[in-house]
Amino acid sequence: MAQYDLIIRGGTIVDGTGAPSFTGDVAVKDGLIAAVGSVSGTATEEIDARGKIVAPGFVDIHTHYDGQATWDQEMAPSSWHGVTTVIMGNCGVGFAPAKPDRHEWLISLMEGVEDIPGTALAEGITWDWETFPEYLDALEKLPRTVDIGTHVPHGAVRAYVLGDREQPGAVPTAADIAEMSRIVEEGVRAGALGFSTSRTVLHKSVDGELVPGTTATPEELVAIGKAMGRAKASGGHAVFEMASDLKREWNEFQWMGKLSREAGIPVTFAALQSIAKEMPLDEQIAMMRAENDNGANIVAQIALRGNGIIMAWQGTVNPFAFRPSWQAIKELPWAEQKAKLLDPAFKAQLLAEPNDYSEAPMDIIGVVMVITQGWALQYEMDPDFDYEPGPEASVNARAQAAGIDAQEYAYDLLCRDDGKGFIYLPILNYAEGNLDFLHPLQHADDTVNSLSDGGAHCGTICDAASPTFMLEHWVKSRRRGERISLEQAIKRQCRDTAVLYGLEDRGVIAPGYLADLNVIDLDRLKLGKPWLAFDLPAGGKRLLQKAEGYVATIKSGVVTFREGEWSGATPGGLVRGPQRVAMAEAAE
Repeated sequence: MAQYDLIIRGGTIVDGTGAPSFTGDVAVKDGLIAAVGSVSGTATEEIDARGKIVAPGFVDIHTHYDGQATWDQEMAPSSWHGVTTVIMGNCGVGFAPAKPDRHEWLISLMEGVEDIPGTALAEGITWDWETFPEYLDALEKLPRTVDIGTHVPHGAVRAYVLGDREQPGAVPTAADIAEMSRIVEEGVRAGALGFSTSRTVLHKSVDGELVPGTTATPEELVAIGKAMGRAKASGGHAVFEMASDLKREWNEFQWMGKLSREAGIPVTFAALQSIAKEMPLDEQIAMMRAENDNGANIVAQIALRGNGIIMAWQGTVNPFAFRPSWQAIKELPWAEQKAKLLDPAFKAQLLAEPNDYSEAPMDIIGVVMVITQGWALQYEMDPDFDYEPGPEASVNARAQAAGIDAQEYAYDLLCRDDGKGFIYLPILNYAEGNLDFLHPLQHADDTVNSLSDGGAHCGTICDAASPTFMLEHWVKSRRRGERISLEQAIKRQCRDTAVLYGLEDRGVIAPGYLADLNVIDLDRLKLGKPWLAFDLPAGGKRLLQKAEGYVATIKSGVVTFREGEWSGATPGGLVRGPQRVAMAEAAE
């Protein structure tokens, strides 16, 4: 009789391929799935999964754990939501290559773009590397609950090559481009899964400067892409990832198509409804498909819900940030701030003041106006908050129902729970007031679920919970439109994301694949209320959100989480380059 390390008994197996679910057992041996179906052997440990879902571990391809991964083994909050593999280094920001005199500059870039406290990064990162291969070596030293893979980030590469010449609008020489290409090729050969850049005015350093990739020419980007293609031809895997405003005059899809065809690599971009993008989402998809019809391989990354801001007094943003009274107290310790905010006289003073936009960034003034005055677009976060809220849930509507001014309602809302109330403002992906437009995209082969930004936007969002939201909202409880089948939802965030990045050894429950698994009680699955924690190095803040219903999460055959609590196990490591299945024929 076969002896296994772990057997999951009697679960409803959703295998990640999109095939119909079935009831059966999953046996694990030496970190791999050994048998699926009716398993008669014994195991060191068994998990009773009757009435539960058994799914592959989730593969999150858009995170920003570049700093956190150097000191943190738990890798929360992504690991709390069934994620067993994360890809970081997105949007052109990261920490390698890094010359010693550029450490602070790279931190300021990450802090500005991704809202990760610079003090936490400065205290937490050890900087025991300079080149990108040395960074991978450093990452490999620390075991974690999840596997990590990474891109080579454009910002770090440009800073390394151009030095003090790296300024907004800087034009690299042919020699500069050749050296950047060499560094990226070296990184991919060392195990990077791709390269990333950013071309959006929403991404700025903490000093307000545009990120390096924003003004890069197509010639520079295509040259880097060709270098990635050379590395891929030698056995690597290379995805070109980008965030962009997609301005029509930039002809982004034209050079993306050229890069993909000439380099032989996939190009993936953030596809969003956005007030910063002049090109509507349906036009973005149409232009992508036109290039793909001409031999390109471009994939749109789509979010699962409205992307935006959770506003709070202690968060990064609140609706009253441009009132003089707030400006006067914003640097005070929280206890002193709270005393002021709960003082009726201070409240009356602040609400009587106009917004002072003299210090507001004019290139995103539209966003600023929505934050400070868009009461019809802001939503009260109830304990059972629906992330697809209707107009009746807006601050404006609830203020009218209560018979008070909208700004006063918002102020009082933030003061609830001892000053820890939240307001949700979906700036992106909610132009129509619903998520209907995402339903057909969830069934398209040229789109992939993404944009959780795990580890980033610490004081404004917590979309690292996206895998849980996918199941709870789109599969289980959506009320305002069509739902998605469980099989499709699992495939979208397991197999589809894994394959894009060459990780063909995971995302499927079949013999020979990594034993990265989730046992989920779908009836109990529920997102918890977000909260602000101050647990990063140097007391840095971050929004966190847990979930009920994860019975167990298993990484490489080892249980890492039971009922949402970390077991202390750290079987995860660094993924270098593409991964293959040892027994691929067994999965056919």
